[in-house]
Amino acid sequence: MQISVIGSGYVGTTLAAVLADAGHDLVNVDLDEEIVSQINDGVAPIFEPGLDELVAEHAGTQLRATTDYDDIADTDVTFLALPTPTDDEGKIDLAAMRAGSRSVGEILAEKDGDHLVVVKSTVVPTTTEEVVVPTVEEASGKTAGEGFDVAMNPEFLREGTAVYDCQEPDKIVLGVQDGAAGERALDTLHEVYEPILADHDASVVETGLREAEMIKYANNAFLAAKISLINELGNICKEYGVDAYEVADAIGLDHRIGPHFLRSGVGWGGSCFPKDVAAIIHAAREKGYAPELLEAAVAVNERQPQRLLGLLDTHTDVAGKRVAVLGLAFKPGTDDIRESRAIPVIEGLIERGADVVGYDPVATENMREHFPDIEYADSAAAALEGAHAALVTTDWDEFEALDGEFDAMADPVVIDGRRVIERRDGLTYEGITW
Repeated sequence: MQISVIGSGYVGTTLAAVLADAGHDLVNVDLDEEIVSQINDGVAPIFEPGLDELVAEHAGTQLRATTDYDDIADTDVTFLALPTPTDDEGKIDLAAMRAGSRSVGEILAEKDGDHLVVVKSTVVPTTTEEVVVPTVEEASGKTAGEGFDVAMNPEFLREGTAVYDCQEPDKIVLGVQDGAAGERALDTLHEVYEPILADHDASVVETGLREAEMIKYANNAFLAAKISLINELGNICKEYGVDAYEVADAIGLDHRIGPHFLRSGVGWGGSCFPKDVAAIIHAAREKGYAPELLEAAVAVNERQPQRLLGLLDTHTDVAGKRVAVLGLAFKPGTDDIRESRAIPVIEGLIERGADVVGYDPVATENMREHFPDIEYADSAAAALEGAHAALVTTDWDEFEALDGEFDAMADPVVIDGRRVIERRDGLTYEGITW
């Protein structure tokens, strides 16, 4: 198929590269000329394991990038993979979605034949019907279901494993309108995903537009709440001298609970959980419903970095002392620092007057833009040398191998927020929930 993807972020670039790898012809549209040049040169514009290889393999053949919306006229399907950030109150900003929808509509005004517009971005229920469809209709002069079809196909990609998640999804959710237009949209989307479904047995959920929009939020809200719940239980375990990980291993054997997302620690961050939970809380409140459980999940998450710092305070006064922060990305496998738990930890250390040195295998430059005045080390060993304390905020595998490096610390106090360091003689060690 001939497919266009509007947007070249984590979702858009990954989707385009994976669909090109599946045999489709992809054009990736983005207004950033530098990003377009990178993709056409075979270089992924973001750090994501496996993505560089796919972009390098298919750039110039089945994958190309452009700044010109006119190129979507030659495609059968257009995916809108545009950012929908939230403001301080949690309301999503649809400016990029409106602009993209308008540009697509202007191209469709001059196009004859069928075209499917698919919302891939995370948007609150009714957005596709009440924002995207009217915008495309106005710009194109055509009516949805007659001049073009529409669908909502949310993504469920995890940064660090996005390529894998796209190639081997647990589920594919296809939200469409009722009637013949919906059936056409489903047929087209099944054709898009046929190569992936042929190689991988995933559940396909066919539903309405609003249901598809809500499934994405429900998915992330549930996972975020599950993490906050195990962190809350872990905090209680810590007060009683109980190892929360032993408790989690046991409860995870219950098939109703399962073992996933039961690693208690310093909390969740990233581009999805904070934004999506805030957005659904705001959307619920706009409808007059108070989502107290979700608000509590956020509150627990926001407290975890302070608990980590509180444990540090029980062992040492860090004023004027070197303190290492191991891990700057919000999770391993990505250079994304958005809502990283390292950020409030570093802020707390600066407030305490510490001399902070940060280390991360890939996220240093991104964090340097956020904290330009702290020191950054080229290795964990260099960060630990001469440090009076170390705080672990990201569970990179390389931290598990640290051993003799702690001997170079001036005062070997380690506060572990991710359970990656083993207790050993010579270390003053605290786990956040164990």
